[in-house]
Amino acid sequence: MKNKQQHIVVLGGGFAGVESIFHLSKLGHKVTLVSDRDYCFVYPISIWIPVNKIDFEKVKLPLTSLQKVHHFDLIIDKVESIVSKENKVILSGQTIEYDYLIVAFGSSKLSVEGMKEYTYSTCGKPEKLLDLKARVNELVERGHGKIAVGFGGNPKSPTGVRGGPAFEMLFNLVTLLKEKKLYDKFQITFFAPMKEPGARMGGEGLKMLSRMYQKHEIDEKIGVPIKRFEKGKVVFTDGSELESDLIIYTPAGTGHPVLQNSDLPLSVDNNLLVDGYCRVNGPQKNVYAAGDVTRLEGPKWIAKQGHIAEIMAKYAVYNINNAIVGNPKRKGYPNHLNIICVMDAGNGAIFTLRKWNKEKIIPMPTFGHWIKKAWGHYWKLSKLKKVPRIPGM
Repeated sequence: MKNKQQHIVVLGGGFAGVESIFHLSKLGHKVTLVSDRDYCFVYPISIWIPVNKIDFEKVKLPLTSLQKVHHFDLIIDKVESIVSKENKVILSGQTIEYDYLIVAFGSSKLSVEGMKEYTYSTCGKPEKLLDLKARVNELVERGHGKIAVGFGGNPKSPTGVRGGPAFEMLFNLVTLLKEKKLYDKFQITFFAPMKEPGARMGGEGLKMLSRMYQKHEIDEKIGVPIKRFEKGKVVFTDGSELESDLIIYTPAGTGHPVLQNSDLPLSVDNNLLVDGYCRVNGPQKNVYAAGDVTRLEGPKWIAKQGHIAEIMAKYAVYNINNAIVGNPKRKGYPNHLNIICVMDAGNGAIFTLRKWNKEKIIPMPTFGHWIKKAWGHYWKLSKLKKVPRIPGM
């Protein structure tokens, strides 16, 4: 029988990292969580910050609150590199050693010229959402304008597309402007480089999006790659331009820069290569990864989502613990790949379910919006063990 208590280090305080901690806390190992900020940001409900429907602080889950419940060591520091052959993680302020490692610090954003200077995003640094909120308020106060909302793609990393948050921001802005009785004073355009943005929702999902564009008189600029962003405009590779007073852009994911400074095997999109049991490929057998930092393999429609990150984290912990205690059983994530999304539309929602052999789209009027809000409360409370976990969630 192998030594039952070993030091397990988790890198990243997002969905995959927090879920790892949730399951590790039950097993009696020494656990250390490393995060570059002292809170987990619940991105799925952050889309309401710019439209004044949720307070910024309500979207945060302090890691110290988790620490009191799950009893782990917490280090707030930036990861500089991973030296897996020496079982070490180099941080900005110190070096730590581990027996097992779970890499869960997410992905980086695929940059486009001018993106940082001239666009806002719902998937970037959390505090930037406050800047977006201020800009939305300015336009509402002014009473007229042009708004462009879109997302990008990464041919090397098709699963890293973030269409959902862009659609949610689009329809939440529509709802806000209609509530303010200003909608006829604004021109709203949706843009994306692919010919069928939202195709991962399936055929019925695309039809529903099309109906919503027509209903709200939203213009489209799709199927043309983005060349760059300039002040007040999106410039496309065909020479055309889209003028806008506010550009909200969700970039595609790409490999995290820390991985470039590490000795772990990378895929063509610079994400971590893992097997079906979440173990990182390579000579070291004690490094696992979960969430957006990995290269996902599966059907063409699969996308990186929070619940996929949590599934991977859960199985990474299970497999690590079994390796420690000498149990040969392993659990893999591929059979659990799916798309489950309640896409908020401000005054309603669209439920999307897609599995290997199943596709379902269900319109959810007003109650759909409240279901997503309730999920946000549930997610935080369940992680703090203040409410029971719903089986399968």
